[in-house]
Amino acid sequence: MTIEATNRRVQVKPVTSIIGAEIEGVDLREPLDAQAVSEIADALVHWKVLFFRDQRISYDQQIAFARNFGAVTPAHPIEPGLAEKPEIYVVDSRQEKALFGHGQVRPKFAPPRFTATGWHTDITFVANPALGSILRGAVVPPYGGDTLWTNLVAAYEDLSEPIRDLIDHLQAVHQWHGFTGETREGYDRSQPPPAAVHPVVRVHPVTGERALFVNPGFTRYIVGLTDRENRRILDLLFDQIARPEFTVRFRWETDSLAFWDNRSTAHLGPVDLASSDFDRRVERVTIAGDLPVGPDGFESVPLRGELFT
Repeated sequence: MTIEATNRRVQVKPVTSIIGAEIEGVDLREPLDAQAVSEIADALVHWKVLFFRDQRISYDQQIAFARNFGAVTPAHPIEPGLAEKPEIYVVDSRQEKALFGHGQVRPKFAPPRFTATGWHTDITFVANPALGSILRGAVVPPYGGDTLWTNLVAAYEDLSEPIRDLIDHLQAVHQWHGFTGETREGYDRSQPPPAAVHPVVRVHPVTGERALFVNPGFTRYIVGLTDRENRRILDLLFDQIARPEFTVRFRWETDSLAFWDNRSTAHLGPVDLASSDFDRRVERVTIAGDLPVGPDGFESVPLRGELFT
């Protein structure tokens, strides 16, 4: 399927046949008209993640762009945003080096190195995970620091019918992984981490497509299964979403933006920064989401914590 842009300014150029498209012909420093917003929204649900190049925008302009597609939330349910712009969530390698050190010698209080995949869908530990996120490359290394996205609809559709029939009726608990740094003002970190129950398969509210809705970052267990069954089934699904044929890789440039549909994708942040001396800083705005719904009508519920708005 090819999306034809009716507004001549908006050009949608697919990156792969499965996921990802570059958007050209728009200047995000300027307000978008309704036609352009509609075309970008259509491209988002079809291609799952959109890439914009050479967008030298301010924080206010990034936030204004996001508001075309829904309400903008605070930076993160738990972690702080920028003091001057609480909607902006920053990931800066320089801050991580200052906290945990850098190089071959591990500081005493550094968190353990990742031994599992870093694939995740944003903030699924709340009952209404983000609709989407818009991430800007502010400081980009000359090489390395790439991000990957995977198409969770394609991953689901590739499964055999008996497996799809099984997981269509399952729910899983998603939980925040714990406190490793600062929390936002007013957050009570003495309380247990937030958690929610989601369908293992989510029906996209716009397209009606079914997508896997588990991720190794936040999914802890499937409700009602034994530990042994959980390990086998979750390992199968985690391996499925990370298969390269469902993915696209984005090479960042300064002032590039990535805009992804959090309802149908998972993503993997850079895996090579620990071995790099380069700095990297990216800045994210998040669009509020709704409650996921499964094929059997199950609607996500919070176990701990509130809806994120």
